[in-house]
Amino acid sequence: MTAQAAISFSNVGQVFRTATGSLEALRGVDMTLHRHEFVAVLGPSGCGKSTLLRLASGLLSPTSGTVEVFGLPVREPRDDIGIVFQKPTLLPWANIEDNVVFPARHKTGRVSKDDHLQAQAILARVGLAGFEKRLPSELSGGMQQRVGIARALFMNPDILLMDEPFSALDALTRDEMGFELLRLWEAQPKTVMFITHSISEAVLLADRVLVMSERPGRVIENLRIDLPRPRGFETANNKVMHDYVSHLRGLLLKRAA
Repeated sequence: MTAQAAISFSNVGQVFRTATGSLEALRGVDMTLHRHEFVAVLGPSGCGKSTLLRLASGLLSPTSGTVEVFGLPVREPRDDIGIVFQKPTLLPWANIEDNVVFPARHKTGRVSKDDHLQAQAILARVGLAGFEKRLPSELSGGMQQRVGIARALFMNPDILLMDEPFSALDALTRDEMGFELLRLWEAQPKTVMFITHSISEAVLLADRVLVMSERPGRVIENLRIDLPRPRGFETANNKVMHDYVSHLRGLLLKRAA
């Protein structure tokens, strides 16, 4: 039986109009993410990775082609899609719990007792029990990013879009956050589109890695990652993982040459 398509790009092109002329970000992109699949997207800077995420989220409409979520054209942001950005963009004056319930307040204008209970449960799942009443400024960068993930999970979206969410973290915290994300995804599966510059991170986390060309971006590699789950620190020492990383690094360096 064919897996259900969660996100589909069909011959998608994206051109931006700038003060100095047209900028073609994407050309002829065809790709599908299946339900509950974890897909990482790699590529050089400026190749349109973040543009793909904005198109999938409904924050941007394609210049050409179609983007569909669960078989329906994407025309605006959807409640069943959560987004985690490079920086958590928390409200500095609101405590951690109020930051997490903000999507409900933004959507309905009110927050219920059940909403707060749900936020507390999610914060506990991401390791932030006891920090509900703290302000963002009282948390480390890694903890703030956990809040951003908790906020994205609050509406229990079917799809999670992540735009280099760990890029600003130190190496150790980045690894810890990657394994934390895998733990959450395995406990409550979602379709994940994960944008990253890190080849090893992409291989460690994903079911498939899509590689984009230089601008205008298009998919030049669709690599299935055949590593057993659950994955942990020992996976990083797996020879098969090193082979995947070597293949992808060679491909990207060859394209850059």
